[in-house]
Amino acid sequence: MSADRDRLQAGAEVLGTPITETQADTLLAYLALLQRWNQVYNLTAIRDPQQMLVQHLLDSLSVLAPLDRHRAGLGERPIRLLDVGSGGGLPGAVIAVLQPDVAVTCVDTVGKKATFIRQVGAELRLPNLQARHARVEELREPPYDVITARAFASLADLVRLTRSLLAPGACWMAMKGQHPQAEIDTLPVDVSVFHVEQLQVPHLDAERCLIWMRPATV
Repeated sequence: MSADRDRLQAGAEVLGTPITETQADTLLAYLALLQRWNQVYNLTAIRDPQQMLVQHLLDSLSVLAPLDRHRAGLGERPIRLLDVGSGGGLPGAVIAVLQPDVAVTCVDTVGKKATFIRQVGAELRLPNLQARHARVEELREPPYDVITARAFASLADLVRLTRSLLAPGACWMAMKGQHPQAEIDTLPVDVSVFHVEQLQVPHLDAERCLIWMRPATV
């Protein structure tokens, strides 16, 4: 555990998101839950614990510093964040652990995945983590300040399916691999990509980026 904790803390430091031992241990407890449930339910195709630490935890941690910078422009008010197609809770559960003032809702069409997220919230005592078993376009919820997704769908589909859930002045934060220029080109004309942020995940030899979008101002 200590070696994994050290690796996780070192990676978080590189990503500009230093975490405490307690936070690292909570994230590792989440990963242990994911591994245990994965033996019965297919929550993730990645089975190797070290690969899971990198491709799930560190990959999700890479959005925390960008999200912090975005929140700095919103003032100190708490925000609501929707994680679409969350699967096993990535990045939603990770955000919930490290930002307890963010109300995180994870939505997935697969019931066992939503059940897992509820179990994570209960076992890790995360009152700010909620789960919904639903198609995102059928959600009837108060609007969200940030809508994120990791390998959920094309940018155009993400925008189309979730636009009604976006609060005034809110934005999308889409996690992607390579720069998705073809997807950007198919976005509606009234959606603006205001930032493409390159990410470098420690120990991961793959491209990562964040696509920040919002409704275009007239």
